[in-house]
Amino acid sequence: MQGMLHGPPADVPRIVSILTDCFTDVSHWCATKRLQLNASKTKVIWFGSAANLRKIPLGKSIIRAGSSAIYPATVVRNLGVMIDAELSMRDHVSRVAQVCFFHLCWLRPMRARLGRDVTLTLVTSLVLSRLDYCNSVLAGLPASILAPLQRVLHAVALD
Repeated sequence: MQGMLHGPPADVPRIVSILTDCFTDVSHWCATKRLQLNASKTKVIWFGSAANLRKIPLGKSIIRAGSSAIYPATVVRNLGVMIDAELSMRDHVSRVAQVCFFHLCWLRPMRARLGRDVTLTLVTSLVLSRLDYCNSVLAGLPASILAPLQRVLHAVALD
């Protein structure tokens, strides 16, 4: 489940109240269906510029979910994409590059034994598919943020 509201930093108390009521309603609905909503796995993130995010007081941005509190996260994962509060995508790019280099390092010593066709298939399925997945969210980002992914592509081309 995802819920989104928008407003200036001054509206944070109103937004928190609405989200708390929504969470309570969903929790009650789950209880009527003999389901339990896991508040410890629930995340909330505030999006905005660094200046606007600094205007949100931490104590006022906490959502109460029954007896537990949901504190704002700086990064959340949605469908495998790491989204940070400023939408810079740095965490996502870093994580994808890290996983790709891990697989390339794992494949390197086995290249000669596997053969060219098998190696290409493994590189395509383990590395290139990760670079392609949800890459549309990276459109328009500066080259400095995309540089780790470019290094992965160069490493694949050299192997």
